[in-house]
Amino acid sequence: MSEFGDFFRGRRLRRTAALREIVRETALHAADLMMAYFVVETDDPTFRKEIGAMPGQYQLSLQELEKQVEAAVATGLRSCILFGIPKEKDYRGSEAYNKDGVVQQAVRLLKKRWPNLVVCTDVCLCEYTDHGHCGLVRQGDTSGEVHNDPTLSLLAKTAISHAEAGADIVAPSDMMDGRVQAIRRALDQNGFSHIPVMSYAVKYASSFYGPFREAAESTPQFGDRKTYQMDPANRVEAMREAAADIAEGADMLIVKPAGPYLDIIRDVRDRFDVPVAAYQVSGEYSMIRAAGLNGWINEDAVVMESLLGIKRAGAGLIITYFTEDLLRKGLVK
Repeated sequence: MSEFGDFFRGRRLRRTAALREIVRETALHAADLMMAYFVVETDDPTFRKEIGAMPGQYQLSLQELEKQVEAAVATGLRSCILFGIPKEKDYRGSEAYNKDGVVQQAVRLLKKRWPNLVVCTDVCLCEYTDHGHCGLVRQGDTSGEVHNDPTLSLLAKTAISHAEAGADIVAPSDMMDGRVQAIRRALDQNGFSHIPVMSYAVKYASSFYGPFREAAESTPQFGDRKTYQMDPANRVEAMREAAADIAEGADMLIVKPAGPYLDIIRDVRDRFDVPVAAYQVSGEYSMIRAAGLNGWINEDAVVMESLLGIKRAGAGLIITYFTEDLLRKGLVK
């Protein structure tokens, strides 16, 4: 006993690396991580362009995507999510639901090569519309008004085209009211009742999305997305959004972004009995990567700490651009 009395000796279990390991409460595994890819419709099969605001991430042709995924699968990649960049865009985002669109081709390619790789598709219109919004805007209208209900059938058509191509999961990210119900009904009515919907249920109008808009070439040409994405100041509203998506048929929920919204991840995890995912978004990636490249931080250590925090908050699946790096370096298995 110390001269100061009998008190808690927490350091006893921190004394060696082996002791720390056996009492560790949270661990990351390869199955916890999903990699995001940007696939470009192009006539150049060797197209591979580094994203300026996201060093180490690329826009890829179908051929280059296959090479990239091949290397990642060899190191343990279990799942990925696809974003498409078409040659042509229009006000209706018609390439989003083209059965031979770039994402649809990518799904068929990946599932043929790696049947056990879980391939998820982002269901949205923003990468495919000439105005950059996630929903339907009347042609020539620059007021910024996005029409909710007319958008739902287009999102449903997009989800069906992805399921027909072989997608394992469809993930609507548009934040239109009622889109989960529209997609779930369309899937069920077209013979895809077995395909799960992983809804971006709680998606904030975040400043952390900046680099993604360069990556996906989806910057709004007028207005902003604050009329459909959530106000970052709101917490209770997130529970309403999550509850609505579950009621409409969502099988999994995504909170986006991840790091600045750990309280929301925990709230969703505590309240709803479905798998919860979190998206460590482009801005989160770019800040860590930039600091790492400048030698200001130990990048690998900071990445692991950030992801452990997200998992500890309650996320069972984390979409992160660091997935390939962590697998290649053997930091997760």
